[in-house]
Amino acid sequence: MSSQSEPSDAAPPAFEQSLAQLEQLVGQLESGDLPLDAALRSFEHGVRLTRECQVALSAAQQKVQLLMQRDGSAVIADFDVASTSDSATAE
Repeated sequence: MSSQSEPSDAAPPAFEQSLAQLEQLVGQLESGDLPLDAALRSFEHGVRLTRECQVALSAAQQKVQLLMQRDGSAVIADFDVASTSDSATAE
C-alpha cells in the first residue's frame, strides 16, 4: 500500500477498524485458548479499543446534535426512517 492512502501513525484507527479488532479480540478471549499473559495483553488492548470506539461514537453524536440544532437550541429526536424517506421523495 502507498503511504499516501494510509493514515498517519498519530491518527487513531477508523471506528470500523477498531470495532473489527475488538470483535476479533473478544473471539480469541472467549475461546479460552490464550495463555494468561497473552489474554491479559489482549484484554488491555480491548479496553483501549473500546475507549476509542466510545470516543468516536460520542463525537458522532455531538455532530448529529449540532446538525439537529434549531433556533439556537438542540432538538434531540429519534431517527424516523419514514419521515426521512417522505421528505426525500417530496424534493
